[in-house]
Amino acid sequence: MSENIQAQVKITHIAVYVSDLQRSADFYRDVLNFKEIDEPFKDGLHAWFDIGNNVQLHIIEEVWQPITINKINHLCFSILNMDDFIKNLEKHQVEFEDWPGEKGKINIRPDGIQQIYLRDPDGYWIEINDEY
Repeated sequence: MSENIQAQVKITHIAVYVSDLQRSADFYRDVLNFKEIDEPFKDGLHAWFDIGNNVQLHIIEEVWQPITINKINHLCFSILNMDDFIKNLEKHQVEFEDWPGEKGKINIRPDGIQQIYLRDPDGYWIEINDEY
C-alpha cells in the first residue's frame, strides 16, 4: 500500500449492537455525556453520538441474539477528572470496578494512569481512564 493511500485511512465511527435503543441512548448521553448528533436513517433503530476527535459512536438496535462479551474486548474513553466522573456514575447508579473485578475500586496502571471498568446496558465493557 502506498504511503498516500495509507495516510487517507482513518477511523470515522464505532458501531455497537444494542437490544434497546432508548435505554442505550440514555446511557451514552447521560452517563458518558456524549452529545447526540443527527443520524440519517430516522427509523428509530439508530442513534449517533459525537465521542470526540472527529469520531462517532453509532448504536444500532436489532433483534437481540446472544453474543460473547469479555472485558478484554472493550471500548475505552479518557476523561479529565476521575472523581467527577465517578460522582456521575453514582448519580446514575452505575457500578464500576478495577481490572481484576473488585467493585468500586480504581485500577492504577504502572504509568500512574487511573482506570475503571463499567458495563453499558447490554453488558459491553467500557474502560474509563484519566489519560486525557
